[in-house]
This record gives sequence, structure tokens and C-alpha cells, in this order.
Amino acid sequence: MTYKTQPQSTSHILMVRPVNFGFNPQTADSNAFQDVKLAAQTKDVAQEDALKEFENMVAQLQAAGINLTVVADTPLPYTPDSVFPNNWISFHQSGKVVLYPMQAENRRLERRMDIVDQLKTQYQVEEIIDLTHFENDGKFLEGTGSMVLDRRYKIAYACLSPRTNAAVLTAFSEAMGYEIVSFKAVDANNKAVYHTNVVMCVGDNFATVCLAAINDPDQRLLVRNKLVETGKQIIEISQDQMANFAGNMLLVNNMRGEKTLVMSTRAFESLTAKQRDELDDYATLMHFDLSMIEGNGGGSARCMMAEIHLPQK
Repeated sequence: MTYKTQPQSTSHILMVRPVNFGFNPQTADSNAFQDVKLAAQTKDVAQEDALKEFENMVAQLQAAGINLTVVADTPLPYTPDSVFPNNWISFHQSGKVVLYPMQAENRRLERRMDIVDQLKTQYQVEEIIDLTHFENDGKFLEGTGSMVLDRRYKIAYACLSPRTNAAVLTAFSEAMGYEIVSFKAVDANNKAVYHTNVVMCVGDNFATVCLAAINDPDQRLLVRNKLVETGKQIIEISQDQMANFAGNMLLVNNMRGEKTLVMSTRAFESLTAKQRDELDDYATLMHFDLSMIEGNGGGSARCMMAEIHLPQK
């Protein structure tokens, strides 16, 4: 395989500060990571506690030298999942920006062109690829939740689900020149996993992945072989670790080019000492308490960060 020059990680990250965070019933049917019981118990404090978690994460990332663009959500329209911007937009080194079709109607309201306009003042945007028309056909692809991108080799790993449609994957592939590696993944209760980025994380020279979630042996072998072929050390996580968001990590750089692997405390604590040691060979491990965001939102640290790979002006 020909080596590509695109960097896998970046020090430029977009995050959206929540103003109406809470349990989203429109997403709960397909997201088993949302905790209905917790939502009922924490309804009155969900936004307040989520904001504290968010601000703590932002402060620690900035202290580590990671360049954040933090945009505040707006009170209206009501967008309880706005803290997860990586689902509606992705930014690429080619200068392309991709907008994605979202399953939940209230998540479609998260798409804000004013954020793109703000980024244009600092970054080069050459083209906006709008895939949102697929919503009219009931077909969805929720950004780098639905796809885990190997930007070096232009491979998109994607577990098919109600939120990750094969036809939209093909459209993304044709527009962006990515090879698609698709598979089906299930949790311990045999329910389809809603997003690929809870199954796996792809770094530059490593990958964490719950291969046990891929029941089909041919698909499991396909994923394993592709990771090996692209020079990744595979660090397998279990179904239980996946349920604790150990697949929901993101490799980022600081401004000095030093690598940090960002995850939640829940994910970190689920890892074995051996897994931590293996990951520590590739990056400094950084984790934060995100229990309110994880329990109500069904997403974790990786979902909160949209990587900005656009060229700087």
C-alpha cells in the first residue's frame, strides 16, 4: 500500500459549549449507550453538570497546548446533543468540508454555517460537500461517529447501522476518495452498535478495536487485516470495555507536535494496565470525568471533538 502524507492527528479542534444538554429521546432507540434511568434522576442538573464537565475538559486540553475553537451553542433551536459536533461536520486537509445527514430531526438543527464562516477567517475552505439531502430518503451518515477515518491511507471504517447507510458511504467515498471498510457490529446484548467510533479508534501507528463486536468472521478478518496492512498495532478491547467507551478515544497533537490520546475517565479506568502501557508507547493518555455527558448523551470524549484538518491561511 502506498503511504500517504496526510497527518492522522491535528492540534486544531472544534468544540461546542452546551446550553440545553440533556437526554435526547429522538436518539435513544438506536443508542444503547444512553442511560434512561440516569436521565430520569439527573434531568434537573444535566445541563449544569455537563457544562462543568465540558469546561474542565476544555481547560485541561488548552493547558496541554491543544488549540481549541470553542463555540457556544444557542438556546434556540433546542439541540440537546450539540456537544457532539463531530456528527454533523468534518474538515479535511484538502480544504473540503463535509456536512452529514442526521437521523434525529433535532440533531439536524445543530448544523450551523456561522461556525463554518467563523473558521473561514483562519482556515482555507475550498469546497463544501453537502450530503444532507439523503435525509429526504431516510438515509444517514453521522460524520466521524459513523466513520472512523484513517486519514493517512484514506480509509473509512464504518459499522453499518440505522445511522450509517451504505449508499451515503458510497457518496462520501466518491466525493472524498476514501476506501470504505464496512462491517456490522453488535454489543453484548446483540444490538447493533450505533456508531463506529465507540467500536474503534485509529491512531497513526495503533488502533484500539472491539473485534469481538464483529460477529461475522470474514468481516472481522477484513478489519484486522486492513489495520495490520496499514501498520497499526492492534490493541483489542472487550465488549465490556467498549460499553465503557474505551473505543471512544481520539489522538490529537499539541502545538509542539506531542501526541495525546484523549478519553474519558470511565474509559481509562476500564483499561487494563497492559493496555495502558501499550497505548502510552504512542501518546500521553489524558482523561476527564464525563459521566453526565456519557450517561445522558450516549457519547464520550471523542464525540465532543471535531478535528480541524483544514489548511491554515
